[in-house]
Amino acid sequence: MLTAATAISFGFFYLGNKNVANITIIYTLALILTALYTSGYLFGIIASVFCVTAVNFLFSYPYFRINFSLNGYPVTFIGMLAISMITSTTTTALKRQRRAIAEREKALAEADKEKLRANLLRAVSHDLRTPLTSIIGSASSYLENSPEFSEEERTQLVANIKEDSQWLLNMVENLLTVTRIRDNDTDKVKKTPEVVEEVVSEAIQRLRRRLPNIKIRVNMPDDFLMLSMDPTLIEQVLINLMENAYLHSGSNEPIHLIIEENPDSISFRVRDYGTGISEKRLPYIFEGQQMASETPDGHKGIGIGLSICKTIIQAHGGRIQAVNRSRGAEFIFILPKEKETHDNV
Repeated sequence: MLTAATAISFGFFYLGNKNVANITIIYTLALILTALYTSGYLFGIIASVFCVTAVNFLFSYPYFRINFSLNGYPVTFIGMLAISMITSTTTTALKRQRRAIAEREKALAEADKEKLRANLLRAVSHDLRTPLTSIIGSASSYLENSPEFSEEERTQLVANIKEDSQWLLNMVENLLTVTRIRDNDTDKVKKTPEVVEEVVSEAIQRLRRRLPNIKIRVNMPDDFLMLSMDPTLIEQVLINLMENAYLHSGSNEPIHLIIEENPDSISFRVRDYGTGISEKRLPYIFEGQQMASETPDGHKGIGIGLSICKTIIQAHGGRIQAVNRSRGAEFIFILPKEKETHDNV
């Protein structure tokens, strides 16, 4: 920086602009930049001494001689030294403050990760153990007492085993989804522009293969919607929310999926018309708290699925919430539009 300032000053000086005040400004700028991009006070002090000496030696008459008797020289020296000290002190304090803020944010992020991990482990301990116990019990009953059961009872036992096995498979898929995100050091996902209608359609088709009797009503704009996302992960969110609404709402009415376009985002609302969510659990519903005790089936918790939904949405830079309506509950997640996607739309 000092070399560049000297070269520029020579250019000004030998092109006819021999105003020492202008050259002093150039060196002052170099001095400020030096203080900004270095740590501590040493480099600023060295730079201030160099600048004052260069102005005296190179650009003040008699040239290429040091003359400490020049008019105003002590003021120039003290001024440059003061600038370097103030700038160095300010920039050092700002750098330390930025480091402290970054460390605090990192610590908070790590605390959030540990909290989510602990909540997931608590949910996994329940949601994996209960269906496994049911599978083992049904299989043991079938093997030990099969001759005593009617054909209908045997069929029901096998159906129970299949249902619980499917539930376990779904949870494994959810846990793999979390692993896929956590393996990325930035906790972000690779997003590509996707057609919203196609992602929603694929999620519904996958869910209907799992739950053939589910009824879903979709409302979305007629306009062609594009949004940057990881389609597989967003499909998983939609499947989790719609499946929870079907299994835990206690209502036979169709699930309502509403998609709305906003200037800077697209919102997805999954609404059921059932019993709603306990007010006691509502504030913690995305923290891995299982809700098996409140469900008619008695073993299917929703803690893992909702924790994963939150993880996915946050990794997309969005937000998710749950609210109770006059009838039933509604889960809302909002995904931001990328700037280029917004411009194209």
